[in-house]
Amino acid sequence: MGILDGKTILVAGVTMNTSIAYSVARIAAEQGAKVVVSNFGRAMSLTNRVIQKLDPVPPLIEVDVTDPEHLASLPDRLSEHVDHLDGVVHSIAYANPETAFADGFLTTEWADVAQSLQVSAYSLASLTMACKPLFSDSASVVGLDFDNQVSWPVYGWMGVSKSTLQSVSRYLARYLGPEGVRVNLVAAGPLDTLAKRAIPGSETFNEVWADRAPLGWDTKDYDAAGKAVVALLSDWFPRTTGEIVHVDGGMHSTGA
Repeated sequence: MGILDGKTILVAGVTMNTSIAYSVARIAAEQGAKVVVSNFGRAMSLTNRVIQKLDPVPPLIEVDVTDPEHLASLPDRLSEHVDHLDGVVHSIAYANPETAFADGFLTTEWADVAQSLQVSAYSLASLTMACKPLFSDSASVVGLDFDNQVSWPVYGWMGVSKSTLQSVSRYLARYLGPEGVRVNLVAAGPLDTLAKRAIPGSETFNEVWADRAPLGWDTKDYDAAGKAVVALLSDWFPRTTGEIVHVDGGMHSTGA
């Protein structure tokens, strides 16, 4: 028996097998869940190839979190594969790599900032509310985070978006808690994902973690964060909501 036996989970944002979302989808299935994955646009073909490695191969649906029609039709399209949802994993973030990262913070135009905030933070709320009609008596929403208690080099407006994501998760926890919905984040350390490679100068993070993480850090250990997400999706955290679980080798707890 697995800790997700009988549960149905949507994992939104699976793109590569070198990602936390992919690890979540694989581990959740190993732990007994029925998994549905999503992506959108040109990435759909890549996702479709990648998920063929999973057993069983999960259904793939298209969800563009910036498209109101996609969100409005999501319950009906999910219902073609599952009759309810017990959990949602939000692995979605974007900022224009040419303007919103590195040294462009002071000159980034609002259009690029707005896009980053909508895709990376607001979508946690919009996706959750789109899925809500399928929630059972209790449900768990887990977002993927990079802790932004402090400013970071090169991270720019994505750092602001992650701070916003953290606030969105707390307010969702506040308003959805009475309906049995838990909302938490997993803040992972830097991993060699497609998203990280899009950030100019992101190798800086690897150097910081290698020097300061008490438990050490492996930039290719996607399963460490994946297991934390699956644990939060399970019934083993029945009274935990509005929380940020750090899976970063302990780096968040250390000073200079």
